[in-house]
Amino acid sequence: MTTTINCAEACVNGCILGEDCPHREHLAQALKFVAEHDLDHLVEVAQNSAPQRMLRQLEKGNLPGYPPA
Repeated sequence: MTTTINCAEACVNGCILGEDCPHREHLAQALKFVAEHDLDHLVEVAQNSAPQRMLRQLEKGNLPGYPPA
């Protein structure tokens, strides 16, 4: 029997499924990306994506201090 969980909520402090996690491939890709790039590049990637992430949250009404759209 396969248990379906919401990883965004259940795994905020780390994966709770361990080896049974259906997202292990994504984890491996993320770890490889971090290992292959220096910190300056990672900060640049985060800074470049910040406006898009903020707009998505604003559209969802998830930014504190802003009324829902």
